[in-house]
Parts: sequence; C-alpha cells; structure tokens
Amino acid sequence: QVRDPRCDPSIPFTPRSATTRRNTHAADSLERVSLTSIAPVANDPSFENIWQEIVYRGLVQVSTDAVALEELLSGDPITYYCGFDPTAPRLPLGNLVQILLLRRLQLAGHRPLGLVGGSTGLIGDPRPTAERTLNTHETVAEWVGYLRGQVERFLSFEGDNAARMVNNLDWTAPLSAIDFLREIGKYYRVGTMLKKDSVSARLNSDAGISYTEFSYQILQGLDYRELYRSYDCVLQTGGSDQWGNLTSGVDLIHRAEGVSVHAIGTPLITNSDGTKFGKSEGNAIWLDPEMCSPYAFYQFWLNTDDADVATRLKVFTFLTRAEIEALEQKVADEPFRREAQRRLAWEVTALVHGVDAATAAIDASQALFGQGELSALDAETLAAALRELPNISVPAGVTVVQALVDTGLCSSLGEARRAVAQGGVSLDNVKVTDEAASITGALPGGVSVLRRGKKTLAGIFIQG
Repeated sequence: QVRDPRCDPSIPFTPRSATTRRNTHAADSLERVSLTSIAPVANDPSFENIWQEIVYRGLVQVSTDAVALEELLSGDPITYYCGFDPTAPRLPLGNLVQILLLRRLQLAGHRPLGLVGGSTGLIGDPRPTAERTLNTHETVAEWVGYLRGQVERFLSFEGDNAARMVNNLDWTAPLSAIDFLREIGKYYRVGTMLKKDSVSARLNSDAGISYTEFSYQILQGLDYRELYRSYDCVLQTGGSDQWGNLTSGVDLIHRAEGVSVHAIGTPLITNSDGTKFGKSEGNAIWLDPEMCSPYAFYQFWLNTDDADVATRLKVFTFLTRAEIEALEQKVADEPFRREAQRRLAWEVTALVHGVDAATAAIDASQALFGQGELSALDAETLAAALRELPNISVPAGVTVVQALVDTGLCSSLGEARRAVAQGGVSLDNVKVTDEAASITGALPGGVSVLRRGKKTLAGIFIQG
C-alpha cells in the first residue's frame, strides 16, 4: 500500500504562478535553485527586524545576549558564519535549518560566511555515545567539495553583502602543534571544557572520550577567532546541541581579543511525538537527489503530521506570517484537505531541487492515482515514485495475477483472479479485464504500475 493514504491527491494541487507571487522572499525561494542575486532586504514586513522574524520562526533556542543581538542585527550589516563538517558525503536534511538561517540573515542585508570543515571534518565533533570512525584525508577532501557546492546554491555571491565560502584547513594545516598549544590552548581551562554537554555525556559513557574529540571544541573556537580577525565576523550560528562548541569561540575571542561576539543556537527539530526529524522509515533524508530523489523528498514533506506542519512552514519556507497563519487555519478547519502539507511540500522541494523537480513530483503523485498520464512522466521521476511503493522486479511476461500476489496486493492467486473479474485491478491506469494479461513494462524506463482498488498500488520493474 502507499505509505500514507492521506497523500492521495484527490484534490489536485496547482503551484502558484511566478507572476502572481506577492512576496519577494517567497518568489526568490521558488524561482531559483542556484541564486544569482538577492534583494538586500526582503523580510516579512509584519516584523520590525530580522531578529523578531527568526524568533517567530522558532529559530532561536539559545543565544548570547538577546537584546544586544536584536540591536546588532537591526543595525549596519555584520559578518556571520555557520560551519558544516564533511562527516558524510552529502548534507542531511537537518542542515537545511542552518542553511536557511544563513540565507534569511543575508536577505536582511548581512554578509554570510559558509565554512566547510576540511580540518574539523578529519576529527568530527563528539557524538553522544561513541567515537567516530576517522575518514581518510582524501575522503574528507572529496566530501568538502560536495558540501561546499550544496551550501553555495542557497546563497548569493553578488552585491554588497556577497557570501564567501571558507575552509578551516587553510589556517589549521600550517599551524604546528607547539604554536597551537601556545597561541590557542593557553586560553582554555580544562575544567570548563569538561562541563560542555558533548564532553560530559561521553565522560559518563562506557566509551569515554579520546583527546582527539575532546580537542574539537578548541578547533571550532580557533575557527571563530580566525574569521573574526580576517573578516570581522561577530556571529556564529549552529544547532543547540553544538552550544558548547559555539561558546568555545565566543570565550576564546573574549579572552584573546578582548571583545564580545555572539552565537545563536537553533532548536533541534523533532516531530510532535518526540521522534527524530528527517527520518523516513529508517532512512535519512538528504539534500541531494542522488541520495534522496526529489519525489521521495516531496513525499516526506507531504506526510508531515498536522501537529507539525505549522512549525515546518515557519522553519523551512519563506512564506509570510499571514500566509502561515492562513494555512494553520486550514489545518484546523479542513484537515482532510491537507492544504498546508501540500504547500509545505511544494515550497521546500522547489527550494532544494528546483521548480521543475517539484512539479514533476506533483505530476507523478497525481498520475499514480489516475489523475494524469503515467506515460508523460520522465523515467527517473517515475522510477523514484515506484520505489516509494511496494515494488518487485520480475522478468517480462509475468501475469498480472501473479504480480498481484508477488507484490502483496492479493494474498493468493484465487483472490487475484476474483479481483480482476470484479474489475478492481488496473495496469498502468488501464483496467485489466483478462486474468491472463501479462506485465509489459510499457511505461518510460520499462516499468509498470499495478493497482488494486483506488489507493492500493505497487511498482513493477522489468528485469533487463
């Protein structure tokens, strides 16, 4: 069966036309995957400043002085940064929170630095339970390139507040161990380091913590100091679970430079039932089409629970407060229409993968339920959609009756024959009337869609 019957697009969803969009924030987010220009200020006009907007969107769980931050972000442009470590070949979905915060602040006129951790990625921040497996220098260097490209797509590199990408290997690699201890290590107190949540959790575990991972917070502090010296960077953002590492740089700059800088820790996004966000039936959702197809990505957002959809709209879209509140009301009044989920899925998929990919995902959803031509879909999108269904791979010529049993749509050959005789089976959206009919794989890419009833589907891949 399909993963969630509520995803049946019985009410067709039509994406908004670019010519009818009122909000430049949203228009920019939908029309460009790789940005070439961003207006210096394009905030929701219902907020006095960008600080108030990111607080409304739930993006500030912990921070340094909130009053000072609001004043800072309301004044002249500042330089700020967020770091991304290459501990995986691509960025998982959770990183989108940080990427979009970088972008929101840039839209408010501030200057972003996107840092890729060519050096910190060789170590990795301490996980709660056990040491990370260290990757080779070659692997980390390769992943740095991938991550850099992913982050760059969401930022503008033109204008007075053009973004910059930096790699912390550039200033860490030339530093000798003696210089590191003399110039950086002397500012750190072991007692304070031991109190950091990421360290204390590991100290109390059976695995303990190595000196390598214990030192990670010093390296991140070094990054902030380097960016302060080179670019006058005065704000770092990151997940609240990284708060100890974020404040490491704040403390180092205060001690070494005698100035106060800031940090913002965003909340860890979880579902309303407390489960981890970004997991789909045991599989992580990635910001890369090779690791998570745009169709699967769209379906992930479409399956958002009613209790979570308003929060997701605030964090992951550039819709205005008025638009979000209107969608919240739709959830309260007509939850069965799932209009908020459809809008959320469209907005985020278009932002991450482009309007064409988001449109193709919608077309595939509608075609699977008989509201569009399956043959009009491109092979890649169709195959991705079928992988989200129960699916089998069979040689050409297998009968529909046998395929009904093999896919689990029927429990026996007898039940499958009765289903065909009763007119309840279709192949590629065409009713099957002959129980001897065979699977042809006539759709693009050599696949077929088998359906029993209105909402019970399976995918058939023809071998060879």
